[in-house]
Amino acid sequence: MRLTRKNYPHYFALPLLAAGLLFACTAHGGSQIYQPLSASVRGVLKHAVADQAAPKLAFASQQEADAWLSEMSHRLENRIPDETSRLNFLKTMHYEAKRAGLDPQMVLGLIEVESRFRKYAISSAGARGYMQVMPFWVKDIGVAGHNLFDLHTNLRYGCTILRHYLIMEKGNLYRALGRYNGSLGRPEYPNLVRTAWHKYWDTTPRLLSSKPAKSDEKFSARPLASSDIQRTTL
Repeated sequence: MRLTRKNYPHYFALPLLAAGLLFACTAHGGSQIYQPLSASVRGVLKHAVADQAAPKLAFASQQEADAWLSEMSHRLENRIPDETSRLNFLKTMHYEAKRAGLDPQMVLGLIEVESRFRKYAISSAGARGYMQVMPFWVKDIGVAGHNLFDLHTNLRYGCTILRHYLIMEKGNLYRALGRYNGSLGRPEYPNLVRTAWHKYWDTTPRLLSSKPAKSDEKFSARPLASSDIQRTTL
């Protein structure tokens, strides 16, 4: 797959929220909490998860794309030893994160905390796969054949759902992560994601603050600042 600059679909310019097991591993992740969706929001999300465009990564140049992929592949080697699977994961994850307007390195931090990169992870609440997506989402915004243990499907749902929660929280990543994990208002999970993001996956040199995030803090970051999140009114 060639990594190139790409114009992404405009699904996420709209307000969003958002199989047989070989090895079922218990995951750290919590669970998204079911909340009824308006017909308009459900329609947007259905359209988002149904898109079948082939994953492509967006970078300013092929050199930049190759450098990112090489660096992330090296960091991920201990978690996903098979190179083909690892590269496929990174390309798909990057595409889905950018498509949803998310920082790919932040998404890697979230996956680190949620499943430790275990494809078949299952939480005690029943959340599934890399991004620990709850099965009710398939019934609500997907189709019966969607398999949450499938790489592309899981990352598509996870990024769509997190984008939805960011819209709900007006760009506040702390609160959006709390919703994603089903622990809204509690600091443990957002701080775990932030630590994993910056410790293992961030490519921008920075000093981690030793001060935990507060509940009203948009601890975030550049790509997830509220001014960077495209929104319109339904």
